[in-house]
Amino acid sequence: MKRLLLIVLLAMAGTGWHSLHAGEARPLAADEATEQRLIAIASELRCLVCQNESLSGSNAELANDLRREIRGLIRDGRSDAEIMEFMVSRYGDFVRYRPPLKGSTLLLWFGPGLLFVTGLTSLVIYLRRRDRAIRNTPLTAAEQQRAEALLQDRDSGQRPS
Repeated sequence: MKRLLLIVLLAMAGTGWHSLHAGEARPLAADEATEQRLIAIASELRCLVCQNESLSGSNAELANDLRREIRGLIRDGRSDAEIMEFMVSRYGDFVRYRPPLKGSTLLLWFGPGLLFVTGLTSLVIYLRRRDRAIRNTPLTAAEQQRAEALLQDRDSGQRPS
């Protein structure tokens, strides 16, 4: 038991007690206005690693690099639209949470709705065919006798055997 406790303590020390302590805050941009613009722009962009998280909320290394790139573009005096265009030209419309409506993004905009309608239509067709198949299948003589016995037992209040 002592040996097991010692192994557990050594393993915990080896994995790093340092992870239990808060790290230093990441350096922000030189001024608050730049940081506010960065957050506004990054919240409109998708993290290319996480894909379901905004660039401003992601902790992936690529997200950190992209935020650093955006800070540099802001320092260079680029407008928000120019920065967005730079990111789209580099990574495609997928990087935007709300890509523009154009031929190459029609599937992004209407794909989920089409998939839902197709699935719902397939389900309705399947259920109708199954209902017709069940309804049009006659009972065998044994099944008919069993059904009649169950109905008579129900009417007389007895339990079927």
